[in-house]
Amino acid sequence: MQATQFLITTIFDLYLMVVLLRIWMQMARADFYNPVSQFVVKATNPVIVPLRRIIPGFAGLDMAGILLAFIVGFAKFAVLQLMFGNGFPAGQLAIVSLISIFKEAFNLIFWVMVIRAILSWISQGYNPIEALLHQLTEPLLAPIRKFIPPMGGLDLSMLIFLIGMQFFQFLLQDILRSFF
Repeated sequence: MQATQFLITTIFDLYLMVVLLRIWMQMARADFYNPVSQFVVKATNPVIVPLRRIIPGFAGLDMAGILLAFIVGFAKFAVLQLMFGNGFPAGQLAIVSLISIFKEAFNLIFWVMVIRAILSWISQGYNPIEALLHQLTEPLLAPIRKFIPPMGGLDLSMLIFLIGMQFFQFLLQDILRSFF
C-alpha cells in the first residue's frame, strides 16, 4: 500500500508543479517559446483551454490555471482517501488541498532558485533552461537587490530570499498548527 500511495502522490504532485509553473510563467511573463515553456504549455493545454472557455482570467491571474491546480490537489487527496477507505470529508479535503498547493508552490520556488544558483556557477553561454529560470526568479530577486546590492561581485539576494521564504514557511506552519 505504501508503494501505491507514493506513486499516486508523486504523479499528482509532479503535475501540480507543472500547473503551478504555468501560472508562475504567466505572472512573470516568461518567454512561452522557450523549449521548457513549450513542454509546460503542451502538458497543461488539454485541460486549461476548455476551462478558459468557462472561467475567464481576472486581474491578470489565470483563474482557469488556479482552478486546475485546486482540482489536481483535491483529486490527489480524494483518490488517496478512496483507495485507503478513510471516507470522503469534502470540506477537509478542500482545506488540505489548498495547504498542499501552497506547500508545492513553496517547493517549486525553492528548487527553481537553487537550480538557478547552481546553473549560474557552471553555465557557459546561453542555455534555454537558465534563461527561463532567470525570467521566473528575477521579479522576486530584483526588489531585494534595491536594498542589498551585489557586493564585490557576490549577489546575496538569492540567499536572503531563500532565508525569508523559509521563515515565511515556518511562520505559516505555526499559524496553521494554532488553528488545527
